[in-house]
Amino acid sequence: MIHAMRIEPARKISGELRLPGDKSISHRAAILAALASNRTQIANFSTSEDCRATLRSLAQLGVEIERDGTSVAIEGVGLDGLRQPSAPLDCGNSGSTMRMLAGVLAGQDFVSMLTGDESLRSRPMKRIIEPLEMMGARISSESGYAPLRIEGRRPLKAISYEMKIASAQVKSCILLAGLNVRGRTEVIERKGATRDHTERMLRSLGFKVQTKTIERNSVEVEAISVESRAQFSAHSGTIPGDISSAAFFIAAAALLPGSKLKINQVGLNPTRKQILTVLRSLGVDVRLESVKPDGSWERQDFDEPFGDIIVNGSIGLAPAVDGQSNVLRGDLIPQLIDELPVLAVLGTQVLGGFSIRDAKELRVKESDRIRAVVENLRAMGVEVEEHEDGLTIPRRTRLRGAKLDAHGDHRIAMAFAVAALIAEGASEITGAESVAVSFPEFFDLLESVIER
Repeated sequence: MIHAMRIEPARKISGELRLPGDKSISHRAAILAALASNRTQIANFSTSEDCRATLRSLAQLGVEIERDGTSVAIEGVGLDGLRQPSAPLDCGNSGSTMRMLAGVLAGQDFVSMLTGDESLRSRPMKRIIEPLEMMGARISSESGYAPLRIEGRRPLKAISYEMKIASAQVKSCILLAGLNVRGRTEVIERKGATRDHTERMLRSLGFKVQTKTIERNSVEVEAISVESRAQFSAHSGTIPGDISSAAFFIAAAALLPGSKLKINQVGLNPTRKQILTVLRSLGVDVRLESVKPDGSWERQDFDEPFGDIIVNGSIGLAPAVDGQSNVLRGDLIPQLIDELPVLAVLGTQVLGGFSIRDAKELRVKESDRIRAVVENLRAMGVEVEEHEDGLTIPRRTRLRGAKLDAHGDHRIAMAFAVAALIAEGASEITGAESVAVSFPEFFDLLESVIER
């Protein structure tokens, strides 16, 4: 059933929030806890449908899981303790679930099947099939798309794999497969190209993870390797708030003059907080708290830093004097991939215009996000040029309320909820229920800090 959400303009955003656990970290914490040899407790686990899909799939693989709200207890079965599922594992809409579990299942001694909803079955999987087959697994697919039939092998073969596309999901898939290898598994990517949650968590669990910077063809790349172990113990901890979810609230507060918002205990992983640097370069008043005098963080779990974000609204945004801060492209894009739709909304209010390029990967997300953003911006009266790899907004535009389409995509729904707050007149978003994929509390939390 398709639901529509009506959103009235807001006067300002004011208050204090604590957000659900980071989706990316929650996936990894659950998977590694399942492969550990002990019982662990994870607090502030993500409430997203994506992370529920990971827990359901692990349960089908014989992992005992208890959930009480945002607290999850997982009884680890060890690296070779998973059992063959009696039915296909339904990953729902979650590419993270499918790609990371594929890495785990490639190293098992049984056959398994991974499938998902229509959107997930249209997302490219050759990017993981190739390295996993190099490691010795046999994978059948629908011309490179799910469902995936995985015939595992134990042990897998150690490989050194050079990434063809910047993707933390692909990198994590290979590193997780490497846990069932005798020796070292290596992934090579452009330096700082993707988020490093998997490497951090593996290190925190005692794995020997090495990251070396080398130069190839005058370009700095990183060689990331993990050495397998016979068994390991996990540890309990708290998942920080999701900075990709925080981005929607930060943007809303930034765009409404007089706003002041504090978001507590957000994950500030260096490979994820590029969004804050970009926002500052566009004139957003955003700062961090919970930093010690020596620059370290007051709290870290799973080797992930936590901090508080404070944002103040202002009248109009202007790019920094470098003349390029309103053009997002190149190595920035993989570090901002989840935030690009809301950055495009914020870009409609940047003096001098705004552009996103080198972001073709947006076309194979839960929707074609470039097309979805362009269509909705045009519905709100924005002049916008669509490129194969992005979009260009030539000038600041006053938005008007409109009928908008989320295209079944949670990040499009949330981005245009922000747009609706600064529009003239009410807006209606069709398919707003898609926010449950990553952030089911989104609309309730947004309403709690809106002043009209």
